[in-house]
Amino acid sequence: MAASKKQRWSWLGGTVLLIVLGVVIGLILQNVWLGLLLAAIVSLVWLIAVESRKGDNAGVNDETNGIEL
Repeated sequence: MAASKKQRWSWLGGTVLLIVLGVVIGLILQNVWLGLLLAAIVSLVWLIAVESRKGDNAGVNDETNGIEL
């Protein structure tokens, strides 16, 4: 249970950090919405990668089951 809470806080902290970095990048590019969009895309890709790794599905290439990533 404690590990789950730690992972949740880690993910939440990472997401907040990505949003802040997106705003900063958006300010540099003079378009905050673009920065937020980029941060949302990176956050989504990061979430998929973390969940895939947690489920031991990262880099799966098993032709007998028809799975190729």
